[in-house]
Amino acid sequence: MRVRTDDEIYRIDQVWLGPPRATFPWRATYASYLVGFLIFIVVLFVQRRLGISFNILPTAWALVITVAITRLISRKVNYEKGVVHLFEHFWHEVTGPRERTARRGGAVRTNHVRVRRAVPRGYRGGR
Repeated sequence: MRVRTDDEIYRIDQVWLGPPRATFPWRATYASYLVGFLIFIVVLFVQRRLGISFNILPTAWALVITVAITRLISRKVNYEKGVVHLFEHFWHEVTGPRERTARRGGAVRTNHVRVRRAVPRGYRGGR
């Protein structure tokens, strides 16, 4: 007798295929649309900061870059790991403690320090 798992339940995605009788030729989850919109806004912002004008060609390239980045992110997202988990994991990797490889300080030299004989306390020279 085979025991069926509940994996099929989790494989069902909340997918919007488009308006009735005019579906999109792609499958994307609701989270993918939200992530894509946010990435598109960021890409447009970066383009403006770089001095690229708001025109049809740069906006088309922004859309292509958005689709590529959204597809990369969507490959890592499933029912066990959501989009928020992916960004949290990235943030922890970036801000995590690292081993220090650079040495602090430099070589110690005394050629700029004036060295003189130590005078004991209570010594009143010349008596």
